[in-house]
Amino acid sequence: MSWLPSDYTHPTRVDLGTGHHLRPIRESDVDLDYPAVMGSRERLWSLFGEQWHWPPATMTYEQDRADLARHEREAEAHQSFNYALFDNDETALLGCVYLDPPGSGSVGSSGSVGSGSAGSGSAGVGLVEDALIAWWVVDEYVGTDLERALDAFVPRWIARDWPFTRPRFGL
Repeated sequence: MSWLPSDYTHPTRVDLGTGHHLRPIRESDVDLDYPAVMGSRERLWSLFGEQWHWPPATMTYEQDRADLARHEREAEAHQSFNYALFDNDETALLGCVYLDPPGSGSVGSSGSVGSGSAGSGSAGVGLVEDALIAWWVVDEYVGTDLERALDAFVPRWIARDWPFTRPRFGL
């Protein structure tokens, strides 16, 4: 049984109302993704590396490209989703939002994990979550209006556009 209804169509672009938008990441985004991830690697590793081993200090451009190709395939198959946060012209990748099925072992499926300050825990005590959702922004935007906008936006977006009733936000 799939974690999403068979007739569900995932959003292909979502505007934040800040001059930024989310869209499913593609293999072709590697030129923007690699510097974004590696430029924030120490913070991402300090938050998530011990549990998910991501991003490794030795991650290469080709390893990132292969990871993005996998994310693209998984989104097409509705297995999991990695939405990249872009500026309006897509000249900069500023973070990511991950949506994964429960029991997948990690947000981001292969360790590509991040989290905003949305907190953690399920929507209700004793309830099993039906989706795992986390996000991050590049170091440059930590503590800024963009991060706060994303932190406020993601839960509303999930409630409005996704079929989940018990998402778990954060890690």
